Amino acid sequence: MTRPDPRKNAALSAALSGAVDLGALKARADAARQRSATPPPPAGAAPDAGPSPWVLDVTEATFQSVVERSLDVPVVVELTASWSPEAGQLSPILEKAARAGGGAWLLARVDLDANPRIGQAFGVQSVPTVVAVAGGQPIDAFAGPLPEAEFGQWITRLLDALRDRLPGIKAAEANRGDAGGEPQPEPEDPRFVAAEEAFEQGDFAAAEAAYEAILAAEPANADAKAALAQVRFTARAEEVGGDAIAKADADPDDVAAQLAAADLEVATNDVEQAFKRLVDTVRRVFGDDRDRVREHLVGLFELFPADDERVAKARRNLASALY
Repeated sequence: MTRPDPRKNAALSAALSGAVDLGALKARADAARQRSATPPPPAGAAPDAGPSPWVLDVTEATFQSVVERSLDVPVVVELTASWSPEAGQLSPILEKAARAGGGAWLLARVDLDANPRIGQAFGVQSVPTVVAVAGGQPIDAFAGPLPEAEFGQWITRLLDALRDRLPGIKAAEANRGDAGGEPQPEPEDPRFVAAEEAFEQGDFAAAEAAYEAILAAEPANADAKAALAQVRFTARAEEVGGDAIAKADADPDDVAAQLAAADLEVATNDVEQAFKRLVDTVRRVFGDDRDRVREHLVGLFELFPADDERVAKARRNLASALY
């Protein structure tokens, strides 16, 4: 394989940033748990001794929760395959650098043979491909092998650009240079742990009940509120058929069909179209149907950060449709 063309890498980065929205796919409550400091290796351990807490083997089942960690530190996603000699050259370089980074960034390795949907989500065209994810979004990428020195320069530029935006970078760097001992991770909230485990096992009813219990005790708990919205959406979206959009387009007056189609569009990252569909439906219907569509749309808003431009635009359009 020839060395990657920087212009192609830039194009790949741009394409990925528009192809997949990784930040909204799992409850931000998981990020609160994950961003507690990852403990360093035991004192005296060699940098390359044993499994590293900063090198993660990721599957389709665990990928979304790992990406949520990019709210705190960059995640370098290595999309690889055992049959690729170029991937075999690059992988040790990335692992060595991740160990040396001491938690300032994480390496997430994905075997594309076992987890092809992750590769499809990123639009991978060659192996290996490396994608940097920060704040839940792909921000840079390259394809093909890269010499150790050049990768070092790439990750250094990445950390320099993100140090003031992602708090975990400075914290990890401070811990790495602190001779005073290991940092103490924040204790996990067992209520959230139980809810997240239920969610990951597909027991959406149990997860919903757990988050509702948290909110009953703490009505202002923003993490629980965001997580509850995600659980409800995921449970709903799993019931939507693949032909939901075609059915809705064929019958614009079917309110239930419009709601199902919007859920499918959000699930497939066609977020603006989902919002537009429901705003247009609000303009066409009245009474209880209008309230139903409005409430559904507001529920979808809760899946995204309040400052998401798509949400802000849809809120304005919704207000215009209502008033």
